[in-house]
Amino acid sequence: MSNKNLLIIVFFSLQLMFCDDESQQIILTDYNNELSILENLNNGVSVEEIIENTSIASLYGLEYEGGYIFHVDQNDFSLLIATDFSEMGNVAWGDVFSLDTSADIGSGRDNTDLIIQGNLSDNSINGTEHGNDNYAFKIVDDLVYNNHDDWFIPSSGSMSAIYNNVHSNGFGNFDEELVYWSSTKQGYFPYVMSFDLSLGWGGQSFIGACTQVNGLLIARKVSQ
Repeated sequence: MSNKNLLIIVFFSLQLMFCDDESQQIILTDYNNELSILENLNNGVSVEEIIENTSIASLYGLEYEGGYIFHVDQNDFSLLIATDFSEMGNVAWGDVFSLDTSADIGSGRDNTDLIIQGNLSDNSINGTEHGNDNYAFKIVDDLVYNNHDDWFIPSSGSMSAIYNNVHSNGFGNFDEELVYWSSTKQGYFPYVMSFDLSLGWGGQSFIGACTQVNGLLIARKVSQ
């Protein structure tokens, strides 16, 4: 075989290799029904495409990006995930002061920021000063956990979604012996929630007190 023919064969072999590599990349980012939903996610398949091939409910409870998926935003297909963080025990709310925050699913980030801002003010006249940064919302805002640093405390609406979409279906790592803080508050009264399936009011937010100590359930938003 001449050197010229050998070079032609090598050239076309390399071309085929590159084509195969490119095809493989395209396949990886397309939904593959022979793989699990989590494997598709980890391969970079879009949430929108996964939903088109399965359902939103099929994503609930999957452990992904540091927590368990409990909500899908159908406008931008971002995910909300949550996990228990009770390893540090029950913690204080912080300063006692009047503030209204949202109960909407996905409002936990803004709620957490508002509560931290409120704790920076002098609340000694119309409330009570906690006196240090060792309180639920500052702890979570400063937290680096499961390789992520954008955690917040979810709203009461998100807590209900976590309970209904994850915990009640046997997924997640949530502690039924704890009462968890939410970031929803009306005036001086915060909302809290138990995840105890045996209770008739488990999964329903109810009014607590800022002077109590409760467990931490943390959440973050995941955008592709």
